[in-house]
Amino acid sequence: MARHLITSALPYINGIKHLGNLVGSQLPADLYARYLRGRGHEVMFICATDEHGTPAELAAAKTGEPVAEYCKRMHAEQSALAEGFGLSFDHYGRSSSPQNHRLTQHFAGRLDEAGLIREVSEKQVYSIDDGRFLPDRYIEGTCPNCGYEKARGDQCENCTKQLDPTDLIDPRSAISGSTNLEVRETKHLFLRQSAMRDQIAEWIDSKADWPVLTTSIAKKWLFDGDGLQDRGITRDLDWGVPVQKGDQPWPGMEGKVFYVWFDAPIEYIGATAEWADAKGGDWERWWRTDKGAEDVTYTQFMGKDNVPFHTLGFPATIMGSGEPWKLVDYIKSFNYLTYDGGQFSTSQGRGVFMDDALELLPADYWRWWLLSHAPESGDSEFTWENFQQSVNKDLADVLGNFVSRITKFCRSKFGEQVPEGGEWGTAERDLIAALTRRIRAYAEQMDRMEVRKSAAELRAIWVLGNEYLQSAAPWATFKEDPEQAAMQVRLGLNLIGLYAVLSTPFIPFAAAKLREAMNGPAEWPDDVEAALGALQPGHEFAVPDNLFAKIADEQRDEWQARFQGTRS
Repeated sequence: MARHLITSALPYINGIKHLGNLVGSQLPADLYARYLRGRGHEVMFICATDEHGTPAELAAAKTGEPVAEYCKRMHAEQSALAEGFGLSFDHYGRSSSPQNHRLTQHFAGRLDEAGLIREVSEKQVYSIDDGRFLPDRYIEGTCPNCGYEKARGDQCENCTKQLDPTDLIDPRSAISGSTNLEVRETKHLFLRQSAMRDQIAEWIDSKADWPVLTTSIAKKWLFDGDGLQDRGITRDLDWGVPVQKGDQPWPGMEGKVFYVWFDAPIEYIGATAEWADAKGGDWERWWRTDKGAEDVTYTQFMGKDNVPFHTLGFPATIMGSGEPWKLVDYIKSFNYLTYDGGQFSTSQGRGVFMDDALELLPADYWRWWLLSHAPESGDSEFTWENFQQSVNKDLADVLGNFVSRITKFCRSKFGEQVPEGGEWGTAERDLIAALTRRIRAYAEQMDRMEVRKSAAELRAIWVLGNEYLQSAAPWATFKEDPEQAAMQVRLGLNLIGLYAVLSTPFIPFAAAKLREAMNGPAEWPDDVEAALGALQPGHEFAVPDNLFAKIADEQRDEWQARFQGTRS
């Protein structure tokens, strides 16, 4: 048994997340966590809401709530939706937690002691109408790189280029829309990332197994143009982690908070500390290599826009502290999921959001489509036609149909218990050999975190059962040789038990129904022959309800029309 630490990029607190957010981090992280647990490994799966910075303040201002109350409410809503989608976090924390405050201030103090923090007087946009400085996301304007007209002051979500607010063309206040802006001087703390460039570059070069998407983005930021730049880690905001050196004041930084992208990755550690305080566990054995974390494999999941912060900023914080913290071993990054010819967008309310999705259909429908179309090698596009086709063919026709046919036939001819009689022949031995090869390939793809290839292998395993059932035709065999038909049915029922185990990472709710109906073992089928004999004659089972209803053309058309605009 190995120990695996898994973190998913933190979703912003500002509203319900769309399906593009879900498939870019949380959902594939859950897939991997469930798979590893199913193989018997010890897993710590951590996520949290990212609650600081401009998005929280702006969203709270729109609802008229105090920002702390808004974040508390939205954390509860996001937690409920995560549970609805079957995301099996060991802890879903909050970056505003006292644990994260303490850790963030601790790291800042350590970095300062190491000479990696410098104080900078810089010019910053000040809104005369709003009476305040406008850091990063409080400013919108046209991106100087790609011309996108709704770029934010920290990053353009269209081309992912990192920006400073003063880079924007035709800037305006995100609070009031005012263009009555001027540049004033203020002081901030900068993390001296440039001083650590060679150390970070050497570390990234050592990760030969990382996805090309991850390393190419990291190296672009390391070496393009002037190379890795120092980055501001404080902001003129009210809501956030107050700037301190550990537990001591930071002279000249009164009234400032740490930049959200400085404290948010630290919340991975903070959330594990939250888990420990809540459950009585030991968080340091997951994070400190001097406290037991030397045997932990740490994997992060994220969309490509988060890669620079996780390959450069967060490692600079961890390394720069000079303390024995666990560094990430593997970063699985994803491209974008687009929506019906355009972009998913939280800020613009475009696409299908998590609450909408669960209102329409059970979570497994969405989990299967999203994971089997995960944007790994390039962007993927969600269309309603493709969604309907995949659900109907893969889930209803292949898996659901197999389960329905074999269980209902058994009930009609033998009752609701595994029938006795007959011996395996050539067809059954061939099936076992084919399943053994496919399950091995499935496990290999899952170990490599190849999400789409894993889905393809799982579907192929389902297909093998259908092909066997079609060829064996126990309904025809029964007329001539009831004992032979009993053997075929018995094998089919054991296949359902096998499918329940293998399918859990992708479709956990349907898999649970199958496990409950079959009342069979839940162990990973290392020995396929043994697994297909687990349900012995006389073992009682229940015929499960229809697993997956097909999506009708009328439903598809209705949903496409409903979601062609934007959310209010």
